Amino acid sequence: MLERSFGLKAHHTSIRTEVLAGLTTFVTMAYIIFVNPLILSNAGMDRGAVTTATILAAAFSTILMGIWAKHPFALASGMGLNAFFAYYVSAMAGWEVALGAVFISGIAFVLLSVTGAITHIDAAMPESLKRAVAVGIGLFIALIGMKNAGIVTAFAPTLVELGDLTAPEPRLAVIGLVITCVLLVFRLVKVRGAMLMGILLTTVIGIPLGVTRVGGSLVGPPASLAPVLFKLDIGGALGLGFMVIFAFLFVDVFDTVGTLMGTATRAGMLDARGRLPGIKAAMAVDAVGTMFGAAVGTSTVTTYIESASGIAEGGRTGLTAVTVGVLFLVSLIFSPVALMVPAAATAPALIIVGILMMGAVAGINFEDFTEALPAFMTMVIMPFTFSISNGIAVGFVLCAMVKLAAGRGKEVHPLVYAIALASLVHLFPGLLQ
Repeated sequence: MLERSFGLKAHHTSIRTEVLAGLTTFVTMAYIIFVNPLILSNAGMDRGAVTTATILAAAFSTILMGIWAKHPFALASGMGLNAFFAYYVSAMAGWEVALGAVFISGIAFVLLSVTGAITHIDAAMPESLKRAVAVGIGLFIALIGMKNAGIVTAFAPTLVELGDLTAPEPRLAVIGLVITCVLLVFRLVKVRGAMLMGILLTTVIGIPLGVTRVGGSLVGPPASLAPVLFKLDIGGALGLGFMVIFAFLFVDVFDTVGTLMGTATRAGMLDARGRLPGIKAAMAVDAVGTMFGAAVGTSTVTTYIESASGIAEGGRTGLTAVTVGVLFLVSLIFSPVALMVPAAATAPALIIVGILMMGAVAGINFEDFTEALPAFMTMVIMPFTFSISNGIAVGFVLCAMVKLAAGRGKEVHPLVYAIALASLVHLFPGLLQ
């Protein structure tokens, strides 16, 4: 049955290889079970309900990827967009409206996927801006990790300052960061799931420090979804304006395209023309996963770059993804553990994700000022204003303006000019009055 469903022999793999690849991918990305609920709880959402929603959205999307698209990619709530969801959109309009915005972005993604328009949009977007968005999100995530741990605190004269590193929470976060970094660089034993292991070890160390509060059983039934299930406010989301929903869509689309093509290239899954067979189905799964996640109560679902770890172990078919999805379902019984993890234990993971995302800066041409200015401003506006949409808007406006000023306006696709105009309205809402 598995041979007929996934074509194991045709892909030169076996059930054992696919299952082990799925286990590897799950271990490397399971940290999201602990991190996402903590971030979204800052928006006022019930942490237990979001834990269940995070797991169910990941399981549903990843199993769908395996069964329908038949690819070994895993999905879960995306880092960066969850912070944008919690700290900007929810703070501005409420988490119910934020869920509505995520759902609408999912609908748009579905339409772009099934029509094949994503290919044309991807070609139209400046590469430097796409890379700058990734770097800006990395800085944004790292700042939130440091803020949550108390490593960085508010200080009126300079806006921020270094926190008291002798206090229990910052001290635990620093210990966790050291532990996780050691696990990441300790190649001799090929440590898998370094961030997951770092979170769990840091949580245990937090018990004697008084940061981790242990109570009840380590296993048990998952928390009820009722506090967040179908609470999305689509009507309210439509009043947010273009740029907020576009930010959710932009990051999800290009993160997914980049992850799919990057991991597929490493695995030798591209055809003779350099295309990934079935990429439309894979992107449609990502889009449907986003809609499902918003319905059950979590932020944007996206394809995870950690899928590359399972592919490196030989995963080549949808059976790898199905294995990951099943493991997420099994993790539901460990929901009580997720609720014990303190913010100081997840902060190192946020900081390290930020570090990894900084790698995209190497692909930006800083020798060309028309590329450097929009990219730099995109990167810094995101953490400085706690908003991904502000960074994207500034980037598009400056990209159009500086290229025109340099007499190189023809280098910019008409779609970029259209988005730049919408971005101006977002940044200067008084223009329409």
